Amino acid sequence: MSTTAQIPSQKSIAFKHVLMATDFSEASRRALHFAIAIARRHGSMLSVMHAIPAEPHDRIPIGPLPRELDRRRLEAENQLSLLEQQTLFKDLRHELLLERGDVWDVLASEIQGENIDLLVLGTRGRGGLKKLALGSVAEQVLHLASCPVLTIGPNVPQPASETVEFKRILFATDFGPASNAALPYALSLAEDHRAKLFLLHMVPPMPAADLGPSMYGPSAYAAEEFTTWQRTMRAESVRKLKEMIPPETKLEVEPEYLAGMDFLPEGILETSNAQSIDLIVMGVNHTSVPRVAAHIPWALTHEVLCHAKCPVLTVCK
Repeated sequence: MSTTAQIPSQKSIAFKHVLMATDFSEASRRALHFAIAIARRHGSMLSVMHAIPAEPHDRIPIGPLPRELDRRRLEAENQLSLLEQQTLFKDLRHELLLERGDVWDVLASEIQGENIDLLVLGTRGRGGLKKLALGSVAEQVLHLASCPVLTIGPNVPQPASETVEFKRILFATDFGPASNAALPYALSLAEDHRAKLFLLHMVPPMPAADLGPSMYGPSAYAAEEFTTWQRTMRAESVRKLKEMIPPETKLEVEPEYLAGMDFLPEGILETSNAQSIDLIVMGVNHTSVPRVAAHIPWALTHEVLCHAKCPVLTVCK
């Protein structure tokens, strides 16, 4: 079956409403610069939201807690006020939101209720998942969000100006449904930014069984068999990558098709560094169960998010 038969037709992507999730950390502040730049470029409405999670020891009050006694809400309000004063929103349409409840529940409600087109968040460090600015809820965000998520990792420098240009975009694909859902975003952003688009497929390691009888013979025969297999797989990957570009796509620069032989995270990151990529676009698998989302193996996504030197746009399918 042709790969293009499984890919949505090309359409322009519009980020009409951008949601920025903040915990007031330095990571969130860096991510906010990208959210503002994207919202300004697309003429978007920008919503900056902070969720006050319930503490395990919180008692359920009989009635609403008086505002003057709600210490955590007062602190959050002060943080939002400082953010308003320190951030150059200028003439950008924006709102600052403060809600109480489970972080994912609050974000999901806003995404669905306000037709959010893009969620932006930051990460704090290279370590485990708890280093993500939103804590372990980030796993839920990436696997449950109905809109694309732009993650700003710890190695991503703050924009030097108020504008952000994605001039070199890397689209990493495994040819699965999630990757196909992410492709229109890569194409549309490449058109909008007049960018060079790199399409990358990492060929899985060769199963020993595929070597056939040569694996039991002299090493020279096995090496020749392996080299032939590599050449065949690369050519097949490039063919599939070329089929992914719809004929109506209007890219200013000819795309480059890459077939790597490395392990997935390392291959994507090394390609990104070698090609001086400004944005990585990739798909992630969807689940409808929040508890399952927190346990889905996502070492690939996690490694790319934590170590990439550029923003990563993920699309859930």
